[in-house]
Amino acid sequence: MTMDLLCTHIDQIRPVKPTAVGCEECLIAGDTWVHLRMCLSCGHVGCCDSSRNRHATRHYRTTEHAIAASHEPGEDWAWCYADQLMLDPA
Repeated sequence: MTMDLLCTHIDQIRPVKPTAVGCEECLIAGDTWVHLRMCLSCGHVGCCDSSRNRHATRHYRTTEHAIAASHEPGEDWAWCYADQLMLDPA
């Protein structure tokens, strides 16, 4: 990914693997999600803001892990919640 100069949270990106195959909280509740996002600090997988639960955003608000990447096949992008900007693929 390009390291956009406006993003001040690039240092949070770690070489992580997803901690689950789907949104961890939705799977426990038996709920469904729209799209998945993975935290690039710890690997937490959560549902996107298009879902009714918005677990990826809740993970950011709880942990302050600012950067999440799409966890969908064929998508290669990341989003910084804190700086409100998209990080482009390399």
